[in-house]
Amino acid sequence: MGRAAGFAFLIAWAALPHARPAAGQSHRMEITLERLQGGEWKTVDPGLVLDSGDRVRFGFRADFDGYLYVMNQGTSGTYELLFPREETGADNRIEHGKPYRIPATRTLFRISGPPGYDIVYWLATPLRLGEDTRPAPPRLGPPPKKPAPAKKLLPRCDDSIFRARGECVDSAAGPRAVGAGDVLPENLAAVPRLRERELLIMRQGKEARISSPAAQEGPVIYEFRLAHR
Repeated sequence: MGRAAGFAFLIAWAALPHARPAAGQSHRMEITLERLQGGEWKTVDPGLVLDSGDRVRFGFRADFDGYLYVMNQGTSGTYELLFPREETGADNRIEHGKPYRIPATRTLFRISGPPGYDIVYWLATPLRLGEDTRPAPPRLGPPPKKPAPAKKLLPRCDDSIFRARGECVDSAAGPRAVGAGDVLPENLAAVPRLRERELLIMRQGKEARISSPAAQEGPVIYEFRLAHR
């Protein structure tokens, strides 16, 4: 997934409750995938199979305060930090109920590489990595020099969705929890106190909601499989 210059447009969000979750209550995140079509940004199904050259961005909102890190494992084998960085926005602080765009600048992501699934890792943490005052502060190291090879899987259209909408939507694409048996990139796996969490992922229309039944007391990670051909 490459980057190119783009334009900013407004995002329409479903309302989140304005009250902050009480201690011990679940935390929730919302994420949308948007594609630039005819000069306008349009929210698309998280599992939409994209074409090479498509320009996309993400919408994000959470009901807690913290920091967000986004990394991408491309189908060509490349692995890079997407956000925060100079081109996509250096301020990765997130505030309760506030909508964000990733990239946060006029930059956008351009789909490239062999057909398959880009794995976009989303790491949300209540403390900025490297600024924790407790022993062994968590840090996000550089991407590995030899990233793990991408899985050679090709997107497939869900026939029932295709017939209903006329769109190629892959039910295996979109957000998913990171399981205990999944292998994370080295710089993510090395983040202290990062653990698998029980996440509930629901799709409501073209929006995905990720909920954790327990309050977030440390880093939490999930992935978004971006399907393209």
